[in-house]
Amino acid sequence: MRGVWTTERVRAAEERLMLRTRPGALMQRAAFGVSVQAARMLSEHAGRVAASRVVLLVGGGNNGGDALWAGAYLRRRGVRVTAVLLAPDRTHEEGLAALRRAGGHIVSVEAGPEVLAEADLVVDGIVGLSARGGLRAEAAELADVVDAPVLAVDLPSGTDPDTGQVHGAAVRADVTVTFGAHKPVHVLNPARCGHVRFVDIGLAGELGEPDLRVVEAADAAAVWPIPAAHDDKYTQGVTGVAAGSSAYAGAAVLTTGAAVRSTAGMVRFAGSAAEAVRARWPEVIATGTVTDVGRVQSWVVGPGLGTGTDGRETVRAVLSAGVPVCVDADAVNLLAGTPELLDARDPDTPLVLTPHAREFERLVGAEPGDDRVAAARAAARRFSAVVLLKGHNTVVADPDGRVLVTVPRGSWLATAGSGDVLSGMIGALLAAGTPPWTAAGVGAYVHAEAAALAARGAPISSSEVLDAIPDAVRSVRAMSPAGERV
Repeated sequence: MRGVWTTERVRAAEERLMLRTRPGALMQRAAFGVSVQAARMLSEHAGRVAASRVVLLVGGGNNGGDALWAGAYLRRRGVRVTAVLLAPDRTHEEGLAALRRAGGHIVSVEAGPEVLAEADLVVDGIVGLSARGGLRAEAAELADVVDAPVLAVDLPSGTDPDTGQVHGAAVRADVTVTFGAHKPVHVLNPARCGHVRFVDIGLAGELGEPDLRVVEAADAAAVWPIPAAHDDKYTQGVTGVAAGSSAYAGAAVLTTGAAVRSTAGMVRFAGSAAEAVRARWPEVIATGTVTDVGRVQSWVVGPGLGTGTDGRETVRAVLSAGVPVCVDADAVNLLAGTPELLDARDPDTPLVLTPHAREFERLVGAEPGDDRVAAARAAARRFSAVVLLKGHNTVVADPDGRVLVTVPRGSWLATAGSGDVLSGMIGALLAAGTPPWTAAGVGAYVHAEAAALAARGAPISSSEVLDAIPDAVRSVRAMSPAGERV
């Protein structure tokens, strides 16, 4: 798993490292990394490096200094570099002097639109990790007229570094170069950051445990249940699914099918949609009620269940079964409206709650807000449960404070029924013995991978996501533990 650190932690680590390095060394390492990536982008987009045009948007502080030093390094490769100074009285003096010595041009904000019109690449060095809120008017006007590819220094200016939120004008980068550590913005707002490139400046020994972790393919490959010689349908895990109704039989079919596709164990279904489930998934044992099902190693409850008396009693029965439970959709709403249902749960029974933003608001009484990580953490502590907060980026919080984030390839999961598929996948992982926090994070990762494989650049349905689960599992298993294709 890739680590992510908050800006406060990163700044503290940088301060400790600077005590052991010569002045300016960290900035020059960072700037050289920016120049290398800028040269790559020029080669890709302009077809050349030498004689190409780069415009630096330079604010006050260290990000502006990084951009200026990067411009000086690019001048050594024959790049024509122009710096637009947005804060002339606070411009990084050493960086500015270095660019001037290298033959770079310096212009005022007023000349910005003219030089930007001729740029092959724009380097965003407007604000750094300390900034909050949208861009000021002059910077916003310049960002609005940029037509060339954009390389952001550490983060796209105007984007909150710790939440990824944008309030007001902000830069949208094609590539973001980050130094020493990934910050929350890089995983919470990947669409704004573009491709994130990491430059090692020697911070690793100063950072400590990460604040967030990002699920990667090798993580999924390491834990996904694959049958071995000694396994049978029971040892692979028996998943119970309580979902659907006469009105929403499709939810039962999707949830159950996802559990079937995810592991080689057994799936038992309880509910009024049993006939529809049997028709689509003949390998599933479909009965009437939760008490009729027999022994299972986990339960998934909620999709399409309804919020009436029958649904309430189903949730109560599942929570009292003494096995790990994934609670989704209507079951989340039932817990929100009837919180005493949780009294049926043994405190030691693992619980995964999977709300989207509106369900989260009903459950906790407040919207997730800008800081989705903090909101999920607080809810996980409150309910002593793993909380999977759905969104473009899925946030998975454990009661102990650990957080996983998944970064999808596109927005293909913004379709009806995709959450039903995810809950079935998580339930199957829980039945196989995967710890709840890991099951939720890895399930979300493979779910997103299935969507990307099914989509291939075009909108898809949840049924197509469901059918792509085996391909997604094959894809992540093609990763070695070192993260390399084999």
